[in-house]
This record gives sequence, C-alpha cells and structure tokens, in this order.
Amino acid sequence: MKHLVKQFLLVAVSIALIGASINLFLAPHHIAAGGVTGIGILAEQALGIPIAMTVLVLNIIMLILAFIFLGRAVFIRSFLGSLLLPISLAVIPEVMLAQDRLLSVIFGSMIFAIGVAILYRIEASSGGTTIPPLILKKYFNLNTSLGLLLVDSIIVIFNIFIFGVEEFLFAILSLVLVAIIMNYLETGLKKRKAVMIMSDQKIEEIKTGLLEELGRGITVFNVSGGYTGSEKNDADGRFRNARIPIRPENNQYIRQESLCHRLHGIRSTRTWLQLSYN
Repeated sequence: MKHLVKQFLLVAVSIALIGASINLFLAPHHIAAGGVTGIGILAEQALGIPIAMTVLVLNIIMLILAFIFLGRAVFIRSFLGSLLLPISLAVIPEVMLAQDRLLSVIFGSMIFAIGVAILYRIEASSGGTTIPPLILKKYFNLNTSLGLLLVDSIIVIFNIFIFGVEEFLFAILSLVLVAIIMNYLETGLKKRKAVMIMSDQKIEEIKTGLLEELGRGITVFNVSGGYTGSEKNDADGRFRNARIPIRPENNQYIRQESLCHRLHGIRSTRTWLQLSYN
C-alpha cells in the first residue's frame, strides 16, 4: 500500500511539473514542441479549443489503442498519467511568467524534462504520443526512439503554418534541450572511467602506479589471449577524470570506458575506447 501511495505521489508531482512547463512557459509563447501537449497548443491557436480538452480527448484515444494493441500492462502504466495530465493543464493557469521567449523555452524544457524523467524512472507514462511508437515497434519492428521522433517532428513542423518560422525554430530548440537534460538525468552527472590494462610482464609496476599515485583500488585477473593462448594479467579499475600514470609496453594495451554513477551503482553510457600497443 505504501509503495502504491509513493508511486501515485511521484506521478502526480511529475505531471504537475509537465503541466507547469506547458502553461507557464511554452504555451504562452506558442512553442508546440511535440507530444499531445504540442497538439493542444496548436489546436488552441487554430481552433480555440482549450489545451486540456485536446489532451484529454487524445489521451483517451491513445489509451484505447494501448489496451487493444499493446495489452493490459501498458494500459495500466499509462492510465493514471493520461488522466492527470489534462487535469493538471486545466488547473494550472496559462500565465506568461517570463517575457523573454528564449528564457521561457530553456526553463520550460528543463521542467518538462524533469517531469518526464521522473515518470520514466518509475516506469510510468503520461500517455499521448508515447503510445504510437510502441505500436509501431510491436507490429512493424520500428525503433521506438525513431517512431517518437517522427511523431514529434510532424507536430513541430505545424508550428510553421500556425505560428511561424521563429516558433518552429524554438520548438526544435526545446526538443533538443529536453533530450539533453533527460540524458543527464537518466545517466547521472558523476562521470567515471573504467580502465582495463593488460600486460605480460609489468603488472606489479602498473599496480604500484595506480595504487600509490592515484590512490585507487584495482582488481587483478589472470587471463589468456583468445588467439595466442598466452597468459596475461589484467588490472581493472574505475577512475574520475584522471591521467593514468602508465607507459604502455610491448604486448600491453589499455582500454577505457566512460561510465556514469547512478543512485544504484555504476553503469556504462559510452562504447569502448581502445588504445592498442603492439
């Protein structure tokens, strides 16, 4: 029961943040940066329909499609957010907090990204245009990121016809900012390097350099080459942005991986960068 209450509160807070980002920052400056809220901003200007009403109707349609094509699990994860979002948009007044459009786009995108990131962390959703990409993925094997990009791109393009080129450019900027901010929120800000050093002969010198000069713990493994079958030693460690005090020798190579620190540990966020020495 306590877990459900916590989930509900997190969904409510995240939806409130999304609603505030739209009604206080983006909508007053006519920035329709994708999603059902973007469609709502466009519909309000073109047809005079309130944003909350457009979002409610579209979310109900998306929920029906999710139940039919994606099953009960996706429907349940999307249900609460889909209903709370139009309520949030109806309750929060549409007020222009900042006259400067660029400032509004920056802060609106930041708040929007934080709200969506909270939903992703608890595996919830605000529904809307996140549903069609999942359907395309299931039935046509189209990547969900690409599907979402296509849907949002169509919405953003309509800025040109309803608002103008300047609003279109600001909408693109908002999409980019949301993507960047969400990436940092998803992966964390404490960057690390995972370093794997393999050596035939000088593993003791390598251990001394890492332990004494950097003061970092390492793990040493006995490994063998896949091609030659020769025995080697492998020293693994994780470091912040520090210079590794090791000069590569023959038959030794160093390979590094960018890492990030999250609340539950360290996970990879970049591909291997391998420096080989023969």
